[in-house]
Amino acid sequence: MARVGLTKELVVLAAAEIADRDGLDALTLAALAAALGVKTPSLYAHLGGLDDLRLRLAALAAAQLGDVLAPAAAGLSRGEALREIGHVYRQWANEHPGLYAALQPASPAREPAAEQVLALVLAVLRGYGLEGDQAIHAARTVRAALHGFVTLEAQGGFGIPVDLGDSFAWMLAALDRGLASA
Repeated sequence: MARVGLTKELVVLAAAEIADRDGLDALTLAALAAALGVKTPSLYAHLGGLDDLRLRLAALAAAQLGDVLAPAAAGLSRGEALREIGHVYRQWANEHPGLYAALQPASPAREPAAEQVLALVLAVLRGYGLEGDQAIHAARTVRAALHGFVTLEAQGGFGIPVDLGDSFAWMLAALDRGLASA
């Protein structure tokens, strides 16, 4: 029998807290059960196991990222919009490292929320006059740059003592120039 008051949503939110605090690899059903004050088997009333939990985390992560990116680009275009969504993306990834890790790789469970993020990026790219396949190529480039930077940053991959914020701004400016000339 499921614990009174415990829902799938609360279980996933507790898992997100563990993933963000301790890392996605530290998230186990045993750790989640302990955090919720239940026995591990009782989680199966809410989840189909660890793989199901990871899919739910991916969906939550994509939804949260979309929710913070959408207002960031509102009323802005081209370089201004790109810079703003870039900075918000980086901040969210740094504040939610476990959830960010759950976004990778792509999964069907996150697709509806991921479509919101893609639609936002494509709207920004339309400001550069990019449509169709060109917009997809550009969206992949933007994603690769943002993901690469935040992943390297999270893993301590930037060892040279030059301000990371300046490097990030430089990267966004380079992307803006490249998209403007595409």
